[in-house]
Amino acid sequence: MELTKLHGLGNDYLYIDTLEQDLSAFSLPELARLLSERHFGVGADGIILVEPSGQADFRMRIFNADGSEAEMCGNGVRGFGKYVYDHGLTHKRELRIETGAGLIGLEMQVEAGKVVSVRTDMGVPRLTRAEIPVRGEPADGQVLAEPLKVSKYLFSVTCLSMGNPHCVIFLPEVAGFPVAEAGPLIEHHPLFPNRTNVEFAQVTDRGHVQMRVWERGAGETMACGTGAAATVVAGVLTGRLDRVAQVQLLGGSLSIEWADDDHVLVTGPAAEVFTAVVAAELVDQARV
Repeated sequence: MELTKLHGLGNDYLYIDTLEQDLSAFSLPELARLLSERHFGVGADGIILVEPSGQADFRMRIFNADGSEAEMCGNGVRGFGKYVYDHGLTHKRELRIETGAGLIGLEMQVEAGKVVSVRTDMGVPRLTRAEIPVRGEPADGQVLAEPLKVSKYLFSVTCLSMGNPHCVIFLPEVAGFPVAEAGPLIEHHPLFPNRTNVEFAQVTDRGHVQMRVWERGAGETMACGTGAAATVVAGVLTGRLDRVAQVQLLGGSLSIEWADDDHVLVTGPAAEVFTAVVAAELVDQARV
């Protein structure tokens, strides 16, 4: 099986072209777990499949490192755009990608024949409890600075969906915060029927915010595009941030704009690491 590893600010995925390779004989969740394992596999935050689409240029499917399928990934979709362009699957610099969160628009900046940056139209954030989803009433109400008790912590949480669920927590300082302790407790909290991604954010000024993320199904990662978008939206909703802001993540910085038409635009880099053929002895373990 051939695959290519790309990352967006250190949020790394293994891309598999299903236009050329038939994966019907494999359990995709098990394949994701085997390939993503960083000691016994290739190592990644998950796998991303390049598939044909009847309504867009391509379809993207994402399986996290734990085998769960995700609706959307901001860093992953930037890597997707770079993969299909750099590997000659398209010559278009503007693409529409079908995802579990709907159609996503990409605008790619190309230098010397390679994609160096991608602007992603993430669509309109979903703000009601039912849309996110978050349990509680009213179903059409928003979750803004709502108290959440988790173990020894009492957080003020703001929740929304960028096609996948996010719980944003603003803190005075994030560098030393125990994300690995609090993150999974919130991810699996009964309040979130589909689990949730968790962002821990520290506002520097109205145009800058630092953020660490606990990604649903992957743990703490170097970056999260949908999480960065959700953090800026939450910052605007709670009066902390302007509608254009830089989000500093462990792996680098993303530019976020919550435009006047309510679409959230995310701009950032994507980089290829390698293309390789994986030994049959590894992937055969995922055959059904």
